[in-house]
Amino acid sequence: MKDGPVIASVAALIGDPARANILTALMDGRALTVSELAGVAGVTVQTASGHLTKLSDAGLLTAEKQGRHRYFRLSGADVAQVLEALMGLAQRTGAVRVRTGPKDAALREARICYDHLAGEAGVTLFNGLTARNYLEHSEQDALQLTSEGREFFSGLGLELKPLEGKRRPLCLHCLDWSERRHHLGGSLGAAVLDMMLERNWLRREQGRALHFTSAGRKEFSRHFSCN
Repeated sequence: MKDGPVIASVAALIGDPARANILTALMDGRALTVSELAGVAGVTVQTASGHLTKLSDAGLLTAEKQGRHRYFRLSGADVAQVLEALMGLAQRTGAVRVRTGPKDAALREARICYDHLAGEAGVTLFNGLTARNYLEHSEQDALQLTSEGREFFSGLGLELKPLEGKRRPLCLHCLDWSERRHHLGGSLGAAVLDMMLERNWLRREQGRALHFTSAGRKEFSRHFSCN
């Protein structure tokens, strides 16, 4: 089967403004109800239900029932990465006539891309790991940890073996749509964000925005800055 019709089908689903708003609202990894997503999309609950059915049937969303409500979330990190890339493409090609990235300063500095850190902080983290020789590219251009990187993350208290046992790649570079440079995805990127939230380096704001605590900013700079 040729890929063209498949690509066209997915593109048509994402291209609808209401469905695009629904997908973007789910990029922070949360699960939301039909009513919540209808509000985000600016449509009725009935219309939102139709959109959600199409997105679920296409494998872009998964649904989970709890009590009286059904909760929807993105089916995987790859969906978020495609959306992030499309945002960058829209900016680069002039489809959005604003400066690169979101207007909100908090979203530009630090935000969630599905389950890993994005924005200026995400790019800083990626660049810092690369500059310190903790990350490198293989001959196939895949991203991988160096022996120094393994030692570094072990020192931070992150166990790598459970992460490597997952079907998801340990390290992925994800193009940041506001910075136009890479941030760290994969199971390691998710684990690093979880660690920073658990240690109160970062706090979740409303939606996708993240906020550094004063102590967290110092720890982040100490461990991940290029300087």
